[in-house]
Amino acid sequence: MLNFEEDIKPAGMPLDMMRISSFDEALIMEKLAAQTEIEECAEPVVQAKPVGRIRVEDKRIINCNADVNQLVPFKYKWAWEKYLSACANHWMPQEVNMTADIALWKSDKLSEDERLLVKRNLGFFTTADSLAANNIVLGTYRHISNPECRQYLLRQAFEEAIHTHAYQYIVESLGLDEGEIFNMYHEVPSIRAKDEFLLPFIDTLTNPAFKTGTPEADRQLLRSLIVFACIMEGLFFYVGFVQILALGRQNKMTGAAEQYQYILRDESMHLNFGVDVINQIKMENPHLWTTEFREEVRGLIQKGVELEYAYAEDTMPRGVLGLNSTMFKEYLRFIANRRCQQIGVDVLYQGANNPFPWMAEMIDLKKEKNFFETRVTEYQTGGALSWD
Repeated sequence: MLNFEEDIKPAGMPLDMMRISSFDEALIMEKLAAQTEIEECAEPVVQAKPVGRIRVEDKRIINCNADVNQLVPFKYKWAWEKYLSACANHWMPQEVNMTADIALWKSDKLSEDERLLVKRNLGFFTTADSLAANNIVLGTYRHISNPECRQYLLRQAFEEAIHTHAYQYIVESLGLDEGEIFNMYHEVPSIRAKDEFLLPFIDTLTNPAFKTGTPEADRQLLRSLIVFACIMEGLFFYVGFVQILALGRQNKMTGAAEQYQYILRDESMHLNFGVDVINQIKMENPHLWTTEFREEVRGLIQKGVELEYAYAEDTMPRGVLGLNSTMFKEYLRFIANRRCQQIGVDVLYQGANNPFPWMAEMIDLKKEKNFFETRVTEYQTGGALSWD
């Protein structure tokens, strides 16, 4: 809780014993009024409404009055299973040896186009996972009223921190200009455009005055969750993933590629957890899923494809690694159709195909099926990768 008194008086001194000017008094009243407004708007951190034992049927993803501190009995066991799988998959960036990457970066064996690709990749991702963590911790967590889902969100937030750490570790290992890389989201138009698209939806959830409980507010939450899961994590990351893994397939930047594989494995589960939450909210609140709203969602996904394709052109102005930006246009349309199918809206691009079948085998559809549609089989204790 904010405490403006501590900002304006010595510790232990009652406020009414202070000598204050009329200006100071006005300032105090303004701060106290602001504090009261925030407290009235904010969701309670702890729900303390004991009404007997919690039953499974009392639980809901949003707008639930059951005690959010009581984890069991489980209603959404898929959320708990994802939490356990993620815990078994723990890894840290320093576990990956960057010696070969450092030697390659210092040599003349990388083209300027390959170097640009790596730097622009890092320029986007260093900020993207920070945005993701802030969205979870300061926004999504507050509005999800189910404890098993919150348990996974806590783990996801930690994984976003690990990803940010990984990109910083790569930047530091290669001796890149940190100011250049970490400011690309301000200075590179295609990166900035993606962030500017995301920020209004993140701001909705992180606004202290925002509360769910009305159809319009609940639809705002659902819209932001769709943008966060299906567009940010499910679309905006994919050009970068393909590019770095393509380098790794050619035995270049193998340390960075290994870290991206771990990150991709995490993000596959983040995406599918988000899809599960979205679909569960739809089932529990069918009045939110109107024809107009579904068309709006399709428009947002289409805009995401356009922004990510512009980023592909910016990071790869000429063909490199056997890839070119035209191939990414088809791939992004293919991925967008997949996202539409996962949340139950009509596909956008009839007949779109996957030009990178090796990606589908490595991390994309194969992993999504295991995570979302069947049992998890790829997670290994200690973070060991197993793609077979």
